[in-house]
Amino acid sequence: MTIKPAYFMLSLSLLVQSSNLGVLAQIPGIPLPGSQPPVYGSYSAGQNLGQNGSQAGAQGTNGGSQVLSGRVKHDIMPAEKLLSQGKYAEAEGAFRDALVNNPADMQATLGLGVALAKQFKLDGAEDLFDRVLATDPNNAVAYAGKATVLLNRLQSSSGSVRSQRDSYLAQAESLANRAVQLSPAAAEAHYALGCVYKEQGKMDQAASEFRNAVNFDPQHSYAYSSLGQCKLDQGSLVEAAQNFQQAIALNSGNSSAHFGLGSTLLKQGNVDDAIKELNISLYQFPNSWPTRMMLGQAYQTQGNSVAALKEYQLSTLIKPENAEPYIRMADIRQERGDLELALADLRNGLTQIPYNLDLRMRIADITLKLEKPDDAIKNYKTILSMSPNNAQAVKGLSQALYQKAQKAAVGALLASNDYDAALKTLDEAIKLNANDMELQLAKTKLMSLSGNKPDLASMAQPTNDGERIAYAEALMAAGEFLKAQDMIKGVLADQNDAKQTYAVADIALMVKDLDNAEAAYKKGMSLAGSQERGQAGLNKVSQARTTSADDTRVANELSKKNQWDGAISKYRSAISTNPSLAEAHLGLARALEKSKNPNSQTLLEAVQQYGYYLNLRTDMPSKDREKMTKDADKLKEKALKLKEKESRKR
Repeated sequence: MTIKPAYFMLSLSLLVQSSNLGVLAQIPGIPLPGSQPPVYGSYSAGQNLGQNGSQAGAQGTNGGSQVLSGRVKHDIMPAEKLLSQGKYAEAEGAFRDALVNNPADMQATLGLGVALAKQFKLDGAEDLFDRVLATDPNNAVAYAGKATVLLNRLQSSSGSVRSQRDSYLAQAESLANRAVQLSPAAAEAHYALGCVYKEQGKMDQAASEFRNAVNFDPQHSYAYSSLGQCKLDQGSLVEAAQNFQQAIALNSGNSSAHFGLGSTLLKQGNVDDAIKELNISLYQFPNSWPTRMMLGQAYQTQGNSVAALKEYQLSTLIKPENAEPYIRMADIRQERGDLELALADLRNGLTQIPYNLDLRMRIADITLKLEKPDDAIKNYKTILSMSPNNAQAVKGLSQALYQKAQKAAVGALLASNDYDAALKTLDEAIKLNANDMELQLAKTKLMSLSGNKPDLASMAQPTNDGERIAYAEALMAAGEFLKAQDMIKGVLADQNDAKQTYAVADIALMVKDLDNAEAAYKKGMSLAGSQERGQAGLNKVSQARTTSADDTRVANELSKKNQWDGAISKYRSAISTNPSLAEAHLGLARALEKSKNPNSQTLLEAVQQYGYYLNLRTDMPSKDREKMTKDADKLKEKALKLKEKESRKR
């Protein structure tokens, strides 16, 4: 009598209890639950995995091995059929009935173990595999089952389980290797070992084991889909697609294969077909977080941000400790100009994964864009406490400190510990990244706050857009506003993609280069970028211009009334919003010079502001320019004499 192949399939899904939303969670690298790979592979007529599963191992001890053999018992065939159909609860009942009739039936015991594991009743499944091994210590199938149970445990969101990840994987590898040693020709043993290697990131070894599995069992759909996933991770898209298609041809209910094929098609740019395959996978198993995640990416690629957000949110409900969907939701919010909403998404993720540096960095960067320097400084410091000398955090911290100095009195910042600590951190980071021009420029910009004019002439010219932006910021710190604008204008001219153009626009807005920010937002809209995103940026530019003009007008009125302190405050506010506003620099210079009992530092700042005004007024008549330059030089001499006098008094 010939029996059609039946698959013993062990679930790789986590049944979260009703208090945890009653959904299934899944870890990367393990095939999608709902159509899980057969941990025990297929067995054909003549294989009795329960009673004779140790024959190969027993003979292997004597220097030989053989394929498992025996005769399938007719009384458990209905249970096996239910198991292969995915009716796990019914299969469990059928196997239990068989064991009531014959408690010593090892094949029924193994089948019940699979059915329990498929429902993620892992403790019960493991007990049954242990029971088999107590009777038959060389049962390869039981070892493969125990290895897969350990892999399944890693899907838990429990911190204690995740902290033992390496230990679990080491145990699983040992068990799977034992299964292979006992039954070298068993596809399911090689498959289990491949899954362990894949979870360990050993893609070449995993692919080799999956190939062994399909060589020993050409009908092993799940080994094909796992091999396809390895190829996808390695960037071999054509091979990946072929393996996924073969897996689907063998078993159209293999949701892992549909997921993998959808992911491959998305990487190949075939978005519509990718969405079709991903939806098939979701139909077969709706609660897979990777599929929700990938479908969100597909919708985002299409420009359907509403659908993308929905899928990302569903992904976080299933697997809340995965950082990627939070970051992608924040990307969509930022593209719309909703920075506060982006920040909220990232903070939601941080409550689940407090040690994730990517989330913390994005939060810090967004608070900087929102012009919340104190929050940004705090966030960057936290990152540096977790990752000392992190170059990106060091650059961000210097930017936040500079932003804070623009909003408040520079003297207060220079007197604080933050300034000295930031310079020290920059020095340490530069030692480790000697060729990082952006770090050098960040230090130069920060030092300009203490009156040290950046010597940019001694630096090499920037070679990429990141360096050009940093160079432009240093130029602005030196008061070379027009040169800085030209540098950013060059970066903008290189952009032909709406998303990148909007990114340049955001940077220009953050450093208060309003002219280039306006031009960049308009260019982004002309490149078929989000009109809503572009208009939101233009509104911010317009608001900044209005605010700086209003502050300057109020400051002028206060100056007329000789209310110098109030005027100085308003002029500073205007300049922090629009550093290229020449009138505000001139007004601040005069207010500082005429303020009550100015000290040397105040007068030197006035000289500096006169210089900034002259840099901005390129259309100024030469006669007027010469007069102002001479007056500024005289004021500088006065300030230096006063400084010398002040030092003698100390």
